[in-house]
Amino acid sequence: MTEPRRLTAMLQRGDALLLPGVWDALSTVMAARAGFRTVFVSGYAVAATMLGRADRGYLTQTEMAEVARRVCLAAPADVAVVVDADTGYGNALNTIRTVELWEQAGAAGLFLEDQVWPKRCGHMAGKAVVERSDWLAKLAAACDHRTSVHITARTDARAVHGLTEALERGRMARDVGVDAVFVEAPESVAELEAIAAALPDVTLVANMVETGRTPLLSLDELAELGFTMVLSPLSLLYSATAAMALAGERLASQGTLRNHLGDLIAFDEFATLVGADLDDEREQRYSTVMTSEPPKR
Repeated sequence: MTEPRRLTAMLQRGDALLLPGVWDALSTVMAARAGFRTVFVSGYAVAATMLGRADRGYLTQTEMAEVARRVCLAAPADVAVVVDADTGYGNALNTIRTVELWEQAGAAGLFLEDQVWPKRCGHMAGKAVVERSDWLAKLAAACDHRTSVHITARTDARAVHGLTEALERGRMARDVGVDAVFVEAPESVAELEAIAAALPDVTLVANMVETGRTPLLSLDELAELGFTMVLSPLSLLYSATAAMALAGERLASQGTLRNHLGDLIAFDEFATLVGADLDDEREQRYSTVMTSEPPKR
């Protein structure tokens, strides 16, 4: 079963999926090692780790496609990769190209939002959204020109025009034929309940951003409300950043981390994590092949 079909099948079974945010091959390997079978390539996380910049529209279409390709190559065969596609990087024609690139990269799904470009993180202030028709045209183009990729329609209208407008956009996106609807940054459990009540017949996405605008609920709590795709896009990034900050402070002040080795992964364990054992096995195998004498005739 291909990754998009596996993702759809899991959702059709009623499975509630928790997607941690990843940004490169190593974070993907770590997420898979933790047991996740779906991951989300977060534009916020990629902008931060690749460019050292905020999620303010700095990433280009081709930069994100290349990250998606690397993540999909690093992901185990049973891990489905959903990739942020921001606004599609232009109009409906640009969106078609985005769908093509994401599918070529191996993405199982993508998110397509209605912000004005350059966009910004959904939990930041100062967002603006395009007219309904512009967003719906891009969604229709994506649906018409995909081969199998799972499409989530994300609206940021809650912060700009209020929840009523966001819900109407969600209903219109559903009617275009998307697979899932994502109303970004509701600000209470009551708003989450209103989203679920207004859109009972489509897969719903919730976004759990630590210290963001939406109350933090568990996967089970959100599934009970009706949300079966749950993003935790920044949990690994924020944890890794805090760990690097602490290690950096210790290294700078003490000149060594020899008193903190328990906080680090061991050299051999890391080598195994990134496949050094497999490399050794292959190197030995092909070295033997190349140095053996050719068969006599």
